[in-house]
Amino acid sequence: MTFKSKLMGAAASVAMLAGAAPAMAEDLTVAYFLEWPMPFQFAKETGMYDEALGTKINWVSFDTGTAMSAAMASGDVQLSVSQGIPPFVVAASAGQDLQVVDVAVSYADNDNCVVRADHEIDKDSASELAGKKVAVPLGTAAHYGFLKQMEHFGVSLDSLEIVDMAPAEGEAALSQGAVDMACGWGGALRRMLESGNVLLTGAEKTELGILVFDATTAPTSYVAQEGDMVAKFLAVTAEANAMWADEANRAKMLPVIAKDAGMSEEDAAATLSTFVFPTVEEQLSQAWLGGNAAAFMKGVADVFVASGSIDAAKASYEDNVNAGPLGAN
Repeated sequence: MTFKSKLMGAAASVAMLAGAAPAMAEDLTVAYFLEWPMPFQFAKETGMYDEALGTKINWVSFDTGTAMSAAMASGDVQLSVSQGIPPFVVAASAGQDLQVVDVAVSYADNDNCVVRADHEIDKDSASELAGKKVAVPLGTAAHYGFLKQMEHFGVSLDSLEIVDMAPAEGEAALSQGAVDMACGWGGALRRMLESGNVLLTGAEKTELGILVFDATTAPTSYVAQEGDMVAKFLAVTAEANAMWADEANRAKMLPVIAKDAGMSEEDAAATLSTFVFPTVEEQLSQAWLGGNAAAFMKGVADVFVASGSIDAAKASYEDNVNAGPLGAN
């Protein structure tokens, strides 16, 4: 199945469910990912959430962000931790009434474009990319990041030969010299770096508003009806993130997080080292929920429309960001 058909299928599914009001369960059901280690899992496993919220929390693991959207549409899940922005945008664009309520994790260094080393091109000589062949997974956040980087450097897209390749395919092509630059994420990106260099670091991309992040998301109706519950949940998440930020806590937290994530401590630590957990103050700023997040969603949606991955984008995604519960803490 192609990426486009997957997205279109996901959009159709959430559109069918979008009209269903989420069930107001007595218990709170929260979705999360395995093999995606985060500080909240220490709070999850040590009962911090249950104590703060005064209710039983049911935790359910999912394989994809699109599955999280469907579960929230049906009312089976009230909150999703670390849902990717692309699947969130697909659901919101299809008419599902969802909101981002916090920035779960930023991982700008886990999504980037790599230029082949023998070209010796860096951010000061990016204009030399003109005429080069670039592997880009079209319709993804990596595609959006590529477009924004080229815009920043003033490199005309017409001057490039752009080929649609999944990250693993792009990495292979880069290592073989078949392309001059490749864009991707995760393991493929780490392998790409063996063949070349990035133009911008994760921090530099974030400063330019090129965001790569996951969010805690929820149905709009649930946030409206259970705002206090959402605020308490986010407060515990923020507490766990602050604990992790203090390196003195990591020896006791890492084993718990790794076990819950289904990973070795070594692999969990390696993954966590590439993650950034913005503070509440940072999340509420213009750089994130104060403006850039909604603008980023719009950019991602427009890329999806241009690539034919979804039918249409919303005029604005500002209504899909609700910093109220986070700001209440």
